[in-house]
Amino acid sequence: MNLLVTGAAGFIGSAYVRALLRPDTADPPHITVLDKLTYAGSRDNLPHGHPRLEFVHGDICDAAVVDRLMARADQVVHLAAESHVDRSIDGAAEFVRTNVLGTQTLLDAALRHGVGPFVHVSTDEVYGSIETGSWPEEHPLRPSSPYSASKASSDLLALAYHRTHGLDVRVTRCSNNYGPRQFPEKVVPLFVTNLLDGLTVPLYGEGRNVRDWLHVEDHCHGIELVRTGGRPGEVYNIGGGTELSNKELTALLLQACGATWERVEHVEDRKGHDLRYSVDWSKARTELGYRPRHDFTTGLDATVAWYRDNRAWWEPLKRRGEGGPV
Repeated sequence: MNLLVTGAAGFIGSAYVRALLRPDTADPPHITVLDKLTYAGSRDNLPHGHPRLEFVHGDICDAAVVDRLMARADQVVHLAAESHVDRSIDGAAEFVRTNVLGTQTLLDAALRHGVGPFVHVSTDEVYGSIETGSWPEEHPLRPSSPYSASKASSDLLALAYHRTHGLDVRVTRCSNNYGPRQFPEKVVPLFVTNLLDGLTVPLYGEGRNVRDWLHVEDHCHGIELVRTGGRPGEVYNIGGGTELSNKELTALLLQACGATWERVEHVEDRKGHDLRYSVDWSKARTELGYRPRHDFTTGLDATVAWYRDNRAWWEPLKRRGEGGPV
């Protein structure tokens, strides 16, 4: 079986591919990775020379490249996306181009070549903010940022290809991911790497914003369950089961890095900053047997240790001046 995975030189995509390339993988596919290698992607996140892995440097908006790869694919897992909220606030055009037009290019090619399942990986941010309770998959979409609006648009487009054309599309919506190899513009790697370097960390407002935390390997497990056992045309929430305010998360990261609150700099809150995200992932649990496998405390400690032990991976990225408040 030939599996096309887009965006797999990034954080989540590379974790997904590495999991599928493990020797104990049942019915292992041949994997073709299509990645543009933007600032957040690195070829070094993937194994070199693996017999079941082919890497193609290309853009999901390039119809010719996409058509060539789709012609020999059986299934697709689509992870390629612009994903940083702050960058989308500064300029939305690239988010619309990649997340909406890129997804449409892939869907058109998948339809043309009869490829499926087509797993479209999305985010809980498409739901907007929720004061109490948790969003089920049927909750109306109310995105707040240009990033989440572009992802909501691509979700609806993908589902429309199922309803109109019968394409086997399956959508996943995950909560906040953490783990090794996450680009240091996101909260966990940004805070950890700053603290390890003796710098301050930027915390939006009073840090009251609440997020559910999901280890990247649990997310990848959920994606694989949806690919192999999900139903066409369905949406599946994938959560981690650990809700923390940004202030609570900061306290844990300070403790893990041996730092104090003197290293925290409160900065002006983000425009349109959603207060709370929380997904109801009972559908994935009931239908697919999904459950997070990583205890958050253990997973966070291991993540901090990875950044402590792998300066050669993140220091060049920091020197490029990337990163910002969360």
